[in-house]
Amino acid sequence: MKTFDEKINMLFYYWLQLSFILVFGIVVVGGLTRLTNSGLSITEWELFTGILPPLNNDSWNNYFALYKNIPQYNLINNNMTLDQFKIIFYWEYAHRILARFIGLFFLLPLIYFYFIKKINKKYLFICYLILTLIGIQGTVGWYMVKSGLVNNVTVSHFRLSLHLSLAFLIISLIFWNLLNIRKKLFKPFLLNNKNNYIFLILILLIFFQIVFGAFVSGLDAGLIYQTWPMMDQTYFPNDIEIKKFTNFFDFNSHGLVQFYHRNIAYLILCYIFFIGFFIYKNKINRLVKPFNIVSFFLLFQILLGILTLISGLNIYLASAHQIFSFLLVLSVINLYYNYIN
Repeated sequence: MKTFDEKINMLFYYWLQLSFILVFGIVVVGGLTRLTNSGLSITEWELFTGILPPLNNDSWNNYFALYKNIPQYNLINNNMTLDQFKIIFYWEYAHRILARFIGLFFLLPLIYFYFIKKINKKYLFICYLILTLIGIQGTVGWYMVKSGLVNNVTVSHFRLSLHLSLAFLIISLIFWNLLNIRKKLFKPFLLNNKNNYIFLILILLIFFQIVFGAFVSGLDAGLIYQTWPMMDQTYFPNDIEIKKFTNFFDFNSHGLVQFYHRNIAYLILCYIFFIGFFIYKNKINRLVKPFNIVSFFLLFQILLGILTLISGLNIYLASAHQIFSFLLVLSVINLYYNYIN
C-alpha cells in the first residue's frame, strides 16, 4: 500500500502530465486561430470579463461593431456577415478561455503542493518558473493582438514569434520536469560540459527554425513561392535585391524569410546526420532509439512543410506542420536528456 508521500508525488506527476496536455492543446488551438485569421476578432483584452460568450444579439452586435473599427475588417473582411464573424470569434474565444483555465489549473494545485511540503523543491522551482512564464505569456498574447488593431491587417510577426517561442519554452520545461520525475533524478538543462554542445547546437537550430516559422506564418510568406525544391525557377528568391549586407537581415521580406525557413530545415537535416554519425561511431546505444524518434519526426516535419507549401497552404496540413514541430522539439529534448549524465 502506498504511503501518503508516495500518493502526493504521484498526484504531482499526474498534474504535470495534465498541464502538458493542456498546453499542447492550446498550442493547437492557437495555431488554428492564426490559420483562420481569427486572432483579431476580440479587440479588447477583457482580463476579468469575457468569460462567457455573447448571450444575446445586442452583445454580438457590440463585439461585431468593435471588430468593424479595425483595419482587418475594413481592408479584407468588409463583406463579412455576423454569422461569419461568430466563427472567427469562437476560435479566439476558445483560445482565451483555455488560456485562463490553464493559468488557474497550474496556479491552484501549485499552491497546495507548496504548502504540503512533500514535493522535491527542485521540481517545484521549475514549476514556479513555468507559472511565471504562463503569466508573461498572457501579457505577450495581448501585446501581440494590439499590433494588429491599428495600422495592420494582421499581428506583428515579431510578436507572434515571441508568443510562439514562449509556448515552446513552457511545454519544454514541463516535459523536462516530467522526465526528471519519472527517472527520480534532477538533471539541470544547462551543464557546463563541452560534450553537451553537439546537442545544444541542435536545440538552438530548432529554436531559430521556430522563430522563422512564426515569421513565415505572421507574414503569410507561404503564399508566395509555392514550389519546391526551387523558389519558382531559382534557388534564391528573385524578387529580392541585395544591395548591402544589412539586406540579408530584412525580416520583413516575405521571400527572404521563406528562404531562411527552407534552408534552416536543410541545415538541421544535415546536422541530424552528423549527430547520427556521432552516436553510432561512439556506440552510445542508449541514444539509438531516441535518435530514431527524432529522425522520424524531422523527416515527417520536412515532408509536411513541403506538402503545406505546394498545396497552397492547406489548413489541415499547416496545422499538422505546427503540431509536428512541437513533437520534434520534445523528441530532441528527450534525446538530449538521455545523453547527459
